[in-house]
Amino acid sequence: MSEPILLENKITMRNQITMRMFLIVVACLAATHTIHAADWTQFRGPSGAGISADSNVPLTWSDTENLRWKMELPGPGSSSPIVLGDRIFVTCYSGYGVPKQSGGDIKSLQRHLVCVSRADGTIQWTKTVPGELPEDGYQGYISEHGYASSTPVTDGERVYCFFGKSGVVAFDLDGKQLWQTGVGKESGNRRWGSGASLILYKDSVIVNASEESQSVRALDKLTGKEQWKAAASTLELAYGTPSLVTLKDDRTELVIAVPGEVWGLNPDTGKLQWFAEHQLTGNICPSIIADGETVFVFGGFRSAGSLALRAGGKGDVSKSQVQWSSRNSSYVATPVLHEGHLYWISDTGQALCIDAKSGELVYRERVSQLDAGGRPVYASPVIANGKMYVPSRWNGVLVLATKPKYEVLAQNRFNGDDSDFNASPAISNGDLFLRSNRYLYCVATKSTGTR
Repeated sequence: MSEPILLENKITMRNQITMRMFLIVVACLAATHTIHAADWTQFRGPSGAGISADSNVPLTWSDTENLRWKMELPGPGSSSPIVLGDRIFVTCYSGYGVPKQSGGDIKSLQRHLVCVSRADGTIQWTKTVPGELPEDGYQGYISEHGYASSTPVTDGERVYCFFGKSGVVAFDLDGKQLWQTGVGKESGNRRWGSGASLILYKDSVIVNASEESQSVRALDKLTGKEQWKAAASTLELAYGTPSLVTLKDDRTELVIAVPGEVWGLNPDTGKLQWFAEHQLTGNICPSIIADGETVFVFGGFRSAGSLALRAGGKGDVSKSQVQWSSRNSSYVATPVLHEGHLYWISDTGQALCIDAKSGELVYRERVSQLDAGGRPVYASPVIANGKMYVPSRWNGVLVLATKPKYEVLAQNRFNGDDSDFNASPAISNGDLFLRSNRYLYCVATKSTGTR
């Protein structure tokens, strides 16, 4: 082969390779979205802390004030909405166990992932996943939160949903189902259904499948194939979402609370690194709160309480790492940490603030705006612009000052919606997204706009 022909072939091959690479890049760009700081990509926001840097979130709203849009959902649910650019994703269920509707066949249970336009609240697409049997009946605490209680998570390319005994399901941003992986079909002794939300780590989707198989699992984001499984009977009644904690030596740990213990796992292998015993027994619902290497644990039923400890270490760190313990607790909601204090409204309708360094109680006040009796708050609070937003189940959204003095700044209601508000809010670019069992809402001041 002559040198000119060889050179021509090389140029042709190089051009072909370049064109193939260009097409791959174009295809990837078409199927992905760059995640921005304002996106609310998982339960309690991008870092799982429940904190937003937005300063334009309204203080007050109603059916006629600062309501940009509302849209009727295809079914109820307690999962929170997530935000990715100009799209909102939220899960629902239908066909069985719908509040205020009698009867129903459990074989008709379906879960839905709904993609909503951020601009005007129109539904872009809805994808349905049939419920797989056996499934727990609509009774007990399942009747309080339903069959869509786990908040989805997105990496900018795909949206991942946890549907309990129907498994973890991945969709692309256009709604194409990519894979579905079962994580067990068992039931805890209370038969309360799933509660934990998914989190992402490197190329993994991590799921707390305590109710389905008494296990925590990592699944490959692209294929759904199981990467590791950490199983233990003590995971029963552990309903909280695990947290990722970065240590000073740049190692990452996966921390989860179970009745009687806190665990630190290697998120790459699922292997137990350390554990600490505690006195919180019964079900553990709140998620781990992380502040640097310090983690805060809340929960328990009759032996309820809270504690702080340092992550890291090896083996039993019960004596060496625990910093404080307290009888002040949250039963369902995950408290939020702000400027050295932990804030929340309990399921008994009390607002609490404790010092994060010492665990000492700063205030405990009865919230007069909430109905007495029942469990008036399930949602976890979020903070924006120094204010804490707490949806109550039946009495609107309360806005409290995040300072070591109890102060209710506002109580906001939608009079046209008498369904339960069990979900935590999502915040993005001045927009506050709320969901009830009937509607998804976008609340914003008139001076702000969606991007």
